[in-house]
Amino acid sequence: MTTMEVLAPMAASGTLPQPVFSRKSPIGRRGVLTLSGFGIKIRMQGGHLDIEDGIGPERRTIRLARIGHNLKRLVCISEDGFATLAALKWISDVGASFVMLNRNGKVLFATGPNAPSDVRLRRAQAVAHTSGSALRIARELIDQKLAGQEQVARHKLTAPNCAEKIHCYRSELAEADDLNRIRLIESRAAAVYWSAWRALPVVFPTKDQPRVPAHWRAFGTRVSPLTGSPRLAVNPGNAILNYLYSLLESEARLAATALGLDPGLGVLHVDTKARDSLACDLMETARPQVDAYLLDWITREPLRRQWFFEMPDGNCRLTALFTAQLSETAPMWGRAVAPFAEWVTRALWSSSAKLSREPAPPTRLTQRTKREVKGSPPSPPRIRAPKRANLCPECGKTIDTRSAKCADCYGGNASERMTDVARIGRETANSPEARKKHAITARRNALAQHAWKPSDQPAWLSAELFTSKIQPLLTSVSMSAIRSSIGVSKWYASKIRQGYRPHPRHWRMLAELIGVSQGK
Repeated sequence: MTTMEVLAPMAASGTLPQPVFSRKSPIGRRGVLTLSGFGIKIRMQGGHLDIEDGIGPERRTIRLARIGHNLKRLVCISEDGFATLAALKWISDVGASFVMLNRNGKVLFATGPNAPSDVRLRRAQAVAHTSGSALRIARELIDQKLAGQEQVARHKLTAPNCAEKIHCYRSELAEADDLNRIRLIESRAAAVYWSAWRALPVVFPTKDQPRVPAHWRAFGTRVSPLTGSPRLAVNPGNAILNYLYSLLESEARLAATALGLDPGLGVLHVDTKARDSLACDLMETARPQVDAYLLDWITREPLRRQWFFEMPDGNCRLTALFTAQLSETAPMWGRAVAPFAEWVTRALWSSSAKLSREPAPPTRLTQRTKREVKGSPPSPPRIRAPKRANLCPECGKTIDTRSAKCADCYGGNASERMTDVARIGRETANSPEARKKHAITARRNALAQHAWKPSDQPAWLSAELFTSKIQPLLTSVSMSAIRSSIGVSKWYASKIRQGYRPHPRHWRMLAELIGVSQGK
């Protein structure tokens, strides 16, 4: 079975995460609770999980019972505080995951439900470089990554030349006979891919524009001038992407642990202190999905200036409220990386002579085996992105999804436009062409009035009859019918409907229009 048969296709475009929180619980609908601030406390009180976070006087206290909490992931963005052993046991007992990030977005650790450990699988993972399975796994993972980047470049960035170059690099993977060659191909493709992002505009509401630095208004390069790497981004686009990648890395680590793998023993990323190399390997394949998600967002919706702040060294940071909203996407990335993690597990399993004679390990993350037995699609249904808020492009307020602007901005702009419209209308009405048309119309009406004689009017159609019987019925007749009947302007027809008595030469046609004749 090939990787393409196992892995799910790249998810469709997503949208800006704006979680809708329950009125009774601070936990989002996807089961994610994000903590931030200083002096965070996670402990047990009276059988409940008692949580306290925040900064200074702006603190919040959350108490979760074992039943009805809906907690699936607890994300802590802080390095200050404590969590008791009893609280960690409570999180483990309810089947939730605990992820800790520092304020730069680096994954410090992630823990969640673990599978029964099989030392034989970990031994196969440890000798993957000598057994040859590491080369095969690395080639397939990077192939999936480049395929995803090619789709993003072709369909999202509309950069066909960039997509063709990535396709050429991808075709070289089949002939790559060592890991260094694969790393070189991946790095060259990445350089081409990110070059198509540099000029991508990042939009802010009009009222925020004076407070937005110039270098924030484009995605820019992925290399930060502060570190020479993607770390410590200096603009919002890269800062958001870094945080989403951190969520993806934590989900990849949780997936590897749940399958009985060692998240630190990678096949493509070299061994490095304090890094989960296998988690980094797994997340490579799902990066294009994160990229597509961010790309759809920043090209369709403005960003609020209040979501970001700048450090003294120029590092762009995300506010706590915004990171809580972004954390709602974590289940999406967990679902995206799950099939890749299961495929790697089976690839390592089959590389061992002893293990290959036994049944393949269960697909705990996607339940693929059970789904195939039941006749269901092999891949679980995709998790929909959290519903985003519709923002006013002028002031950034949250507005109804059916509205283009908020009431204040729409009214203010309408008043400004009305002044211009009135000025243009006056200029147009007094132009030589308009005055010439007015003169022709006035001459035609004067000739028609001069040619009309009272003797041409029927004796029964008097002024009293028109006023008492005909004129009241004209209020229910459309302006277009009056115009076509007597050949007058829209303004004149409107005046007739409002009660204005027209010239007597029109009375007969109007009487026929409403069905009034002699004797009726």
